[in-house]
Amino acid sequence: MSRSDRDALLIVTPHPSGQLPADILRQMLGDDVFDTPKREAFLRRIFLDGDAYTDLLYSLPGARHVQAPWSRFAVDLNRERGDRVDNGVIKDTDFDRQPLYPPHTRLSDDEREARLRHIWDPFDAAVGAELSGARLMIVGHSMASHGPRLGQDTGTPRPAICLMPGTPDAPTFPHRQWHALQGAAEDAFGDVIAASPFERVTIGEPWSTDTLSLTHSRRSGVPAFGIEFNVGLHLRDGQPRDDVMRQMNAAFARFADAALELVN
Repeated sequence: MSRSDRDALLIVTPHPSGQLPADILRQMLGDDVFDTPKREAFLRRIFLDGDAYTDLLYSLPGARHVQAPWSRFAVDLNRERGDRVDNGVIKDTDFDRQPLYPPHTRLSDDEREARLRHIWDPFDAAVGAELSGARLMIVGHSMASHGPRLGQDTGTPRPAICLMPGTPDAPTFPHRQWHALQGAAEDAFGDVIAASPFERVTIGEPWSTDTLSLTHSRRSGVPAFGIEFNVGLHLRDGQPRDDVMRQMNAAFARFADAALELVN
């Protein structure tokens, strides 16, 4: 597939950033925001508890991209705007349930709304704008090797790759093509998976639906799906495995081209 053909593909990465706006960082750290070792350690923790390096893993020359500039712990862009559960759009803890804010901190409704207006709304608008003329959207994530404390599958081992095309009753990607999509992923990532301790490309395990895919496919009519890479594939003790990341990115290019062909 040529680069010009890939212009019909939008790749969205909502969680790779480890950056926080200064006002939010100060809310979280208080006076420690001026303590460089503490600040840098906190930002490293935030980065690794996000989807570290997914901006690189899902980069594809010729495709359209929308990438989040801020950490998911400022605002989680893969949540509905009004989602106020503990793992919702604005979180109080990280995924190990460690507090992000000093004790007794409570964000007011006005503070929440300002955050959503400044971060969630522009990202939502950017995705909508880039979908004009697109034929497929892929939302790229990574997931912990086992379900974290803040989640629905705490302690459960996870597959190598999870595809999230919706549910049979509410597909975001054509249901008749799910088996072909899974096969394309198995073919593209087969060597990566075979060299790892992880197994299987799943559909709907541990998640069936990517919120961004559902929201924007409904609005635009453009097919969409989410994909999760197990972090154990490309990280070791928090450090990127450059050779594996290069291999995964090349495999993603083959997979993305095949996925685009399925909706042509």
